[in-house]
Amino acid sequence: MKIKNTPINSLISISNMYGSNPEFVLAGGGNTSVKIGDKLFVKASGMSLSNIKEEGFAAINLNRLLALFNDNYPNNDDEREALVLKNLMNAREKGEEAKRPSVETLLHGLLPQKFVVHTHPAMVNALTCSKNGKSTAEKLFKNSLLWVPYTDPGYKLAEKVKTLIEARGNCPSIIFMENHGLIVAADSSEEIIKITNSVISTIKKSIKKTADFKSDKVTSTEQTTAAKIVPAIRMMLNAEQPPILTYAANNEYLRRIDGLKSFSSLSKPFTPDHIVYCQAQLCFVPYVSDITELQKKCAAAIANYKKANNKTPKIIAVEKVGVFAVGATAKESSIALSLFMDSVKIAAYTDNFGGPKPMTDKQISFITNWEVENYRKKVSLGGGSQSIKLNGKVAIVTGGAQGFGKGLAEGLLKEGAHVAIADRNLKLAAEVAESFSQVYGKDRAIAIEADVANEQSVDAMVQNTVLAYGGIDLFVSNAGVLKAGSLESLSPADFDLVTKVNYTAFFLCTRAVSSIMKIQNKFAPEYWSDIVQINSKSGLSGSKANFAYAGGKFGGIGLTQSFALELVDYNIKVNAICPGNLFDGPLWSDPVNGLFVQYLKAKKVPGAKTVADVKKFYEAKVPMRRGCTVEDVSKALIYVVDQKYETGQAIPVTGGQNMLK
Repeated sequence: MKIKNTPINSLISISNMYGSNPEFVLAGGGNTSVKIGDKLFVKASGMSLSNIKEEGFAAINLNRLLALFNDNYPNNDDEREALVLKNLMNAREKGEEAKRPSVETLLHGLLPQKFVVHTHPAMVNALTCSKNGKSTAEKLFKNSLLWVPYTDPGYKLAEKVKTLIEARGNCPSIIFMENHGLIVAADSSEEIIKITNSVISTIKKSIKKTADFKSDKVTSTEQTTAAKIVPAIRMMLNAEQPPILTYAANNEYLRRIDGLKSFSSLSKPFTPDHIVYCQAQLCFVPYVSDITELQKKCAAAIANYKKANNKTPKIIAVEKVGVFAVGATAKESSIALSLFMDSVKIAAYTDNFGGPKPMTDKQISFITNWEVENYRKKVSLGGGSQSIKLNGKVAIVTGGAQGFGKGLAEGLLKEGAHVAIADRNLKLAAEVAESFSQVYGKDRAIAIEADVANEQSVDAMVQNTVLAYGGIDLFVSNAGVLKAGSLESLSPADFDLVTKVNYTAFFLCTRAVSSIMKIQNKFAPEYWSDIVQINSKSGLSGSKANFAYAGGKFGGIGLTQSFALELVDYNIKVNAICPGNLFDGPLWSDPVNGLFVQYLKAKKVPGAKTVADVKKFYEAKVPMRRGCTVEDVSKALIYVVDQKYETGQAIPVTGGQNMLK
């Protein structure tokens, strides 16, 4: 169906276009509006331009809005902005009471053009945040440009622009706001795009020095070092509710954090958005090669930051290693990292125009304490889990792309965890992780390729998880393989495969994962972590013509008990869950390789002639008269993590088929 070309649809289209482009908008920021008759439709505060729809715009009565300029406001910043906000709310049309108008609504209403688009391109901020920015901009754009000296956002900025427009007698289509961004105003969305493209291309021609965001100089040494210090950093920040940390390193990052002198170009924020999402100050850690000493350096830097700022940092730059972005969720840390990257771009581009000109202490103070920006941040970062059981926990689920593993991963996500979907099938794992993130929040699930029977692959799985989330709180050893057969029919190769995946792999994974958990314990001695093997009822009692699988699972319980004794001193609980038969899952019900088919071929069920006969035989063995479900096991998994007193246990979830003595 063809979408009708209306002003609102044009506004939505151009908003989505710029909002989806990180070169123009970060963290859902930016503002757009359109005037239709005596109404202004402007983005509501906290809405994201990338996916905004008609209901995301607040309808404002233009006459009541512009009447705000006739009021007298107190000089005190807090009192003035509170009164302006009240008047803005009163300017909303009937039925818009649930929407809070954007902070720049008055500025949008002031400009005479029909469409107004406000973005924050780093290419433009190369001028607005540089020492020679004003003179260069006026040379490049001449009389078609209005340069607005830095003014606190809100009423004062709108008042300043109004004064400048009146002084020059007209309102140009291009407005550069010092230490802020770009406004383009025109009577059609097509003109907006044309003018914006012209602005960007004109500035690009003047830029000779650019940022190098390639990673060819980042070696495995930086990543290995990062993986050894970030679990410690995570616990230093908050041992009671550890945050999510995201690691990044590239050529430009490493160059900009190569000593305090290099780091000085990022020592103060360039725009209000950088303050809102990265805070006014970044945390710098000088490098030493010894890991233990580097961990101490991190601890000292974070302690000094907390003392000076009365809060924990959002960006921690470790010289010669890389950058760690901090957030309560992966979405929050991802946004902080994107704003840091924007700062680096601006710092690099400003080298072309006399060097950087960051915000002043007074300007920073206003934004830091401004209720409007705090509200915007709260709304844009919303969507985190309200669960208390696993909120913020980092988990790995092996074999997590399908079947039991996929179900367990989703169960953990529902309880607030961040989950690495580890699987040999990376393509399927990526599809699953993306679908989960769409439901449970940005980057709440990630895909990691992993062969649990391969030592190097296991080590890479652990390192990649730690660099994505900052640590590991729960490891779920779920990946497994089953090859049924009698002593005569099962080949030694199949026996070795089953043993390698179901038994040896648990050792490889536990060794790698516990090394991270031990670091966490060193810096947070009261913090508990968990390792859980998804075992089987076949680990509790023998299984005819299925000895390879049962033997590996029996051995898994022996490993569980032994690991529990060894790791309890590090506050690491190790337990096993022994599910009954998941009859409806692919392991049993796959029409080609499922266990029902295998058992029928192996003649494991006397007299069985069909798959249905085999299924009926096994259902009859369960007192509950049904197979186990993923939900049954997921509840047991949550219990195992939540409880504080049991380790080394093998918990049956078998419907009464196996009862512990």
